Amino acid sequence: MVAPDVKAETMKLMDQRGGLEAEMDAIIARLTEPGGPGITGGLVDAEGFPRSDIDIPNVLAQRRRLAELRNDHKDVTNKIDKNLEILHSAKLSRNEQSTSRRSDTTSPSHIGSSQSEPMEEDHVSKLPFAMIDEITDGSPASVDGLQLGDEIVKFGNVEAGDQLQERLVSEALSNEDSHVSLVIIRQGSAMNLTITPRKWHGRGLLGCHFRML
Repeated sequence: MVAPDVKAETMKLMDQRGGLEAEMDAIIARLTEPGGPGITGGLVDAEGFPRSDIDIPNVLAQRRRLAELRNDHKDVTNKIDKNLEILHSAKLSRNEQSTSRRSDTTSPSHIGSSQSEPMEEDHVSKLPFAMIDEITDGSPASVDGLQLGDEIVKFGNVEAGDQLQERLVSEALSNEDSHVSLVIIRQGSAMNLTITPRKWHGRGLLGCHFRML
């Protein structure tokens, strides 16, 4: 199957991007420390002579390396975006095939025979509005069961609509240390999860990134 290979490649690319970001942050921190030369700008003093308080060849080398890292970061990010589009398309295709099979195999006499079926049909029929494209190990999102590639159909009271990023942030903040119900699609199947936004050693209350679809 293509999707598992693409997902594995995407995970490696995300690890690679994380390494690039760490190296860039380290270079920027060195160049912008108090008295440092900065990431751009001249390396001469007020009289036009090379600054004697810094290692100019080393600074130039670090600036070149930073430019290379930024180009690599852009390329890796573009590859990740393309892979996520492939994964999203594959999952939508599986959803459509699953819906078609259910329509073909369900006879009129069976409609309404199970109270759980309408709920499942309703969840699957709603298109997701976001996908988890980054998640940190040990984060609340990871510990509570979210996975890379999960598609979000409902997050608390948030469903598809306008200003989704702002609404998601507001929903998480207003429910800090409280349970939030989610409806997700994972590998073509609808699932219910509960997550608790909370402070941890990383950024935010969840430790994941929602990519709007």
